[in-house]
Amino acid sequence: MSQPKILLLGEITHAKKEWSALSSLGELITPKSTNREDFINEAKGGAFDGTIAAFRTFHSIAITGRIDAELVAALPSGLRFLCHNGAGYDQVDISACTSRGIRVSNVPTAVDDATADVNLFLIIGALRGFNRGMTSLRRNAWLKDASGNPHPLGHDPQEKVLGILGMGGIGRALKKRTDALGMKTIYHNRNRLAPELEDGAEWVGFEELLKRSDVLSLNLPLNANTRHIINKAAFDKMKDGVVIVNTARGGVMDEAALVDALNSGKVASVGLDVYEDEPNVHPGLVANEAVMLVPHMGTYTYETQYKMECWAIDNVRMAVGEGKLKSIVPEQAGKEF
Repeated sequence: MSQPKILLLGEITHAKKEWSALSSLGELITPKSTNREDFINEAKGGAFDGTIAAFRTFHSIAITGRIDAELVAALPSGLRFLCHNGAGYDQVDISACTSRGIRVSNVPTAVDDATADVNLFLIIGALRGFNRGMTSLRRNAWLKDASGNPHPLGHDPQEKVLGILGMGGIGRALKKRTDALGMKTIYHNRNRLAPELEDGAEWVGFEELLKRSDVLSLNLPLNANTRHIINKAAFDKMKDGVVIVNTARGGVMDEAALVDALNSGKVASVGLDVYEDEPNVHPGLVANEAVMLVPHMGTYTYETQYKMECWAIDNVRMAVGEGKLKSIVPEQAGKEF
């Protein structure tokens, strides 16, 4: 009996040894295609027949496009597991996969510390106005803007109210860090966390979160319900001079409305690691020296990316060897396949 096939979508960068070890369970294959149209044709032509599990990276979207109903329909009927190497999985249509009997996994905890570190960096930088200072230093205008006026003073984090929208693993890791700075944490999730997970944070409604936060941190997944959840109507409910940080997905916030809120002074500063149309960034954000911008570096460390790859490989190993996943996505938890 021939071995099952394991399809690699994207590249293994760090855990090459761990990936190669999967060859004891199945034949490791990769597509020849470099774009969606060719990939679909390759799949329909039978190149991936016999594949039981696929490992995909964030950047493999350049090859396949979004994993949607059209693409799922082209995949071999025997494909039963899709192991995504990332915490967020908005590139995958979970409903389409479920309809075809494909179980999907993500990497839910390996990213927490690295992303929370970037989150904290952006909070401090946005509160203190560090980007203004760094920019003025590089143009030899010590703490002065382009007109020669002194920069406005920043703010200390102590006693500020941190509002976390989506207090999952990253949000809880962030809270541990901001506790050390003396910030008070409130949060909004659809459901209240258990007391041991809240760890002293206060559960509030969405509108109350907007109204009370001095710093609003976006840590929620992107899906049809959360796209542009932070929009003009939401900005209007916030405190004047609020600081916003986003390390989740760019699409949870309306960037055009954000630029307007920055220009009006409603939002004092933002710290962004993610953008609506990556790698493109709204020119109104790039031009604003009050804004802290980093190019999606939340998990951009060797240690974290190695852990992520190993976690996703573990999902593949369990899928092929045991017929189950280490970390099935919440939407499919408890479902019969």
